[in-house]
Amino acid sequence: MSKSKKIAFVGLLAAHTASLQAAGFVEDSKANVTLRNYYFDRNYINQTPQAAAREWAQGLIVKFNSGFTEGVIGFGLDAQAMMGLRLDSSPDRVGTGLLPYSASTREPAKEYSELGLTAKVKMSKTELQYGTVSTFLPIAFASPTRLLPQTFRGTYLQSQDINDVTVHAGWLDRINLRDSTDYQKMRVSAPNGRFKGTAESDAFYFLGGDYAWSKSLTLKYYYAQLEDIYDKNYFGFVDTRELGPGRLTSDFRFYDSKDHGSAKAGKVDNRNTALMLTYQLGVHRLGAGYMQLTGDTAMPYLFGTEPLVITEGTLSSEFLNPKERSWQVKYDYDFVGVGVPGLRGMLRYVNGDNIDLPNLGGDKLKESEKDIELSYVIQSGTFKDVALRVRHAWYRNDFGPGATHRDDNELRVNIDYTFALW
Repeated sequence: MSKSKKIAFVGLLAAHTASLQAAGFVEDSKANVTLRNYYFDRNYINQTPQAAAREWAQGLIVKFNSGFTEGVIGFGLDAQAMMGLRLDSSPDRVGTGLLPYSASTREPAKEYSELGLTAKVKMSKTELQYGTVSTFLPIAFASPTRLLPQTFRGTYLQSQDINDVTVHAGWLDRINLRDSTDYQKMRVSAPNGRFKGTAESDAFYFLGGDYAWSKSLTLKYYYAQLEDIYDKNYFGFVDTRELGPGRLTSDFRFYDSKDHGSAKAGKVDNRNTALMLTYQLGVHRLGAGYMQLTGDTAMPYLFGTEPLVITEGTLSSEFLNPKERSWQVKYDYDFVGVGVPGLRGMLRYVNGDNIDLPNLGGDKLKESEKDIELSYVIQSGTFKDVALRVRHAWYRNDFGPGATHRDDNELRVNIDYTFALW
């Protein structure tokens, strides 16, 4: 074979090999679009600096997830483009988390957008991501509860190479809030003056995982550190088993938190113990839960994220003040039981007491919340898969002046439609 033919053959072979390697990247890729219309109205009952937080906005979220190149080690790339458009707002009604606004003029943005890119590498059942990442873990739960989702910047590893075990580990250095287009240093959530909320950190580390002990029982452990602010250990389990004609789910969660390093945000000393029991019988689900905080401070968690305690899903508060004890009852109903598939309803009542906030009125303060929710997903026709959700909450407390917020009534209405591009 002549030299020129050899070169041509090698070139063709290399191109064919590259084509084979890239096949999975393209063929296994997928993309979808989410349209989200969101109305948020929080009306403050007492005299407050701002009478209401009320805005209406339209969101657009486009996600692309590639497959992985062929071979022992596969490479891929994900992208997420997001845009928010103002439909209604004003400087005296900002702060809903739907739209960014100017700190000096309080003028809400007419529109905002961002692009997140994630490089990923996969070997067997282990995947490493770098760039824009989202973690949905008990120690760092990226909030999806506004117009656009909150994200992080960092490195995130997930592995299922060990049978029945899912491992999560990572390092995050910045957070992108729900109503922001840029990455910021991380802080601890500090409503009601719980901690020094202006303290910033450049690093959040975490390691842990879930172990499926059996088909009915999953054990969980996670460790997290917000450098120079707090350390946190999480232990939990979820057990679901048949009981009589229905199924009982037991959800136990325990957080142990303390300050770390130079303790930039002040002292952290908290234990949070909680148990939620939910019994499902056909289309009915009835739950009851109890949560108790001990130690000298509130439970810390990353500002802008969800704390993922058993009161998750409450609209106005998270019931995580120092020494707080809370109990709740929750009822869910699936209207398929009366011939309306896609329609679901929820009622919940949460009561917290023994709250220790001397700067806001005392050491035996109280708060409570009532929630009602209806959601419906259209099952067929032109608007199939369009999802409508209406949520209303009534929140009350006896905190004194200076509280992050006092009595309020809150309404949220959002319409979501997600469809695949390919």
